[in-house]
Amino acid sequence: MHNAEVTKSGGAVSTLLNVSVCAQRDFQSLCASDRPGMPSGARMPHQGAPMGPPGPPYGGNTAVRPGLTNQNMEASRKRPAPSQQQMQQQQQAVQNRNRKKPVGFPGPNEMPGRQMDMREAQSDPTLGSNAKRRKMADKILPQRIRELVPESQAYMDLLAFERKLDQTIMRKRVDIQEALKRPMKQKRKLRLYISNTFNPAKPDAEDSEGSIASWELRVEGKLLDDPGKMKRKFSSFFKSLVIELDKDLYGPDNHLVEWHRTPTTQETDGFQVKRPGDVNVRCTLLLMLDYQPPQFKLDPRLARLLGIHTQTRSSIIQALWQYVKTNKLQDSHDKEYINCDKYFQQIFDCPRLKFSEIPQRLTNLLLPPDPIVINHIISVDPNDQKKTACYDIDVEVEDPLKAQMSSFLLSTANQQEIASLDSKIHETIESINQLKIQRDFMLSFSRDPKGYIQDWLKSQSRDLKLMTDVVGNPEEERRAEFYHQPWSQEAVSRYFYCKIQQRRQELEQALAMRNT
Repeated sequence: MHNAEVTKSGGAVSTLLNVSVCAQRDFQSLCASDRPGMPSGARMPHQGAPMGPPGPPYGGNTAVRPGLTNQNMEASRKRPAPSQQQMQQQQQAVQNRNRKKPVGFPGPNEMPGRQMDMREAQSDPTLGSNAKRRKMADKILPQRIRELVPESQAYMDLLAFERKLDQTIMRKRVDIQEALKRPMKQKRKLRLYISNTFNPAKPDAEDSEGSIASWELRVEGKLLDDPGKMKRKFSSFFKSLVIELDKDLYGPDNHLVEWHRTPTTQETDGFQVKRPGDVNVRCTLLLMLDYQPPQFKLDPRLARLLGIHTQTRSSIIQALWQYVKTNKLQDSHDKEYINCDKYFQQIFDCPRLKFSEIPQRLTNLLLPPDPIVINHIISVDPNDQKKTACYDIDVEVEDPLKAQMSSFLLSTANQQEIASLDSKIHETIESINQLKIQRDFMLSFSRDPKGYIQDWLKSQSRDLKLMTDVVGNPEEERRAEFYHQPWSQEAVSRYFYCKIQQRRQELEQALAMRNT
């Protein structure tokens, strides 16, 4: 009988302990909040003090361990499920420990506490396949290493010079990009050659062409001192070419020879015109240059005012703005308006206008540029057959420097070599940091072996908890004294109360479903 009572009592104690283990997991968070059934700020009763009936249910959730917030629990482990952010932090901590741990020595997280302050000032280069893009700061030697090795100051000076050089190159690249957006033209001389040949009539010729006298006019040209490797075709300098022959000789329908550029035009090195005739012919050549960007001829009044005859639209607007600033025509109260002087009033026919209206008003004041006019006589005299007329024309060509600037921006010849050298520098700095950690370990261990081992074991214990997701102190929870603390009675009561409320809600839901 006595044994049976003891067994029964032991079972009751075991059951109570199991309930206490589950209940104590949420007690501290419950105690930190307002006690159900008690006013806000009320104190917990002492152990053994009489307790009133429990208050309203505490959220209806299962209890959690003391010191933890109320969150989802893992059913199999009886501990809060780690959030995604916590898991990422844990994985990062493990990666950092594995990455920085020297062979045969504890990792940096395992160093004693007195070594932590020293390592916080050191850089943390990232390596591995999933490492982030290396930065300039990863090349810097830590201050402690520079103090240990004074010669390393030369490396830091080179690093500062490299930073300054990179900034200069980047600034120059931006300047080049901005310069390429603007037209880069250069004045060059285009030499124009005009010649002709005469073919007298041959009575005994079999074909009809040989029996009639004819002449052939050639118009050719080339750039003088052209340094470019790709020679430009003669026709690429012109938008159109018109040859006007003597109207009295060839009539109103056959005296014009015209060539106009089209999107499908094939460039050529010259033009040839062949016509029948055995007398000298007066002709006029009209050459329209192909300006890029387009240029316009100004109205005579505007040309006299600005002092320019033919120019691009942007240059004309800039000259107008310069005239406004020089003569202080901008309205002092409303900067958007221009108060026209007598010349502006004659040209724009208004006493006041907005500067934004000028481009639209310029449309009627801009005309196509004048063509180049050359008068030439086509001679049929055999003594003049070898004579060639030459004319020099000023043309605008692309600056050769523009091609070099473009190639500089697109060049990637040295990028791979620079990247390889940067990678070697990062690896060397990482190796130096690892050697510094090993040196600190050796010095710390040699000064106080016992204290170092104790601190190292504590660090290992903290890392183990982080890696295995252990919360609390399992060693203390194994002992009975842990459950004789003042919170255990309150925790058990709250645990049973939450279970009862949860069961009540389940029954109410079941009854509600049956009634419906």
